[in-house]
Amino acid sequence: MHLESPKVNIDKSVQVVIDFLTDVKNFKPLMPENTSKFELIDNETFLFALSGMPEIILKKKALENPNVIFLSSAGGKLDFSLSAIIKSVSENISEVQLKFEGDFNSMMAMMIKGPISKFIETLALNIPKHCN
Repeated sequence: MHLESPKVNIDKSVQVVIDFLTDVKNFKPLMPENTSKFELIDNETFLFALSGMPEIILKKKALENPNVIFLSSAGGKLDFSLSAIIKSVSENISEVQLKFEGDFNSMMAMMIKGPISKFIETLALNIPKHCN
């Protein structure tokens, strides 16, 4: 399953956005309101749970190209990756889009497509509000 968030513009340079998103503790304020748990495991990994869904562990895997941050699930029931693609619009304006990739059977994909789409949309829309 491949899902994409809307593209959002941020009044910050690409480097500021990359620095913000590579620090996993900064994902806490990006989470939706229905987040029932958020816990830092280490400098590369965090655990979160949304109401009515199982706990998910995300681990920062790599900084690819110079402008792609790659996270993936670390164990658990859902195996997926989440990438943040950051592009320069101008010197002090960046564009961010989140991409979700997961390999699920058709029944699971049907059940989680809506909640996951909303989740990555919320993360993306919250980045401009919290990226300093």
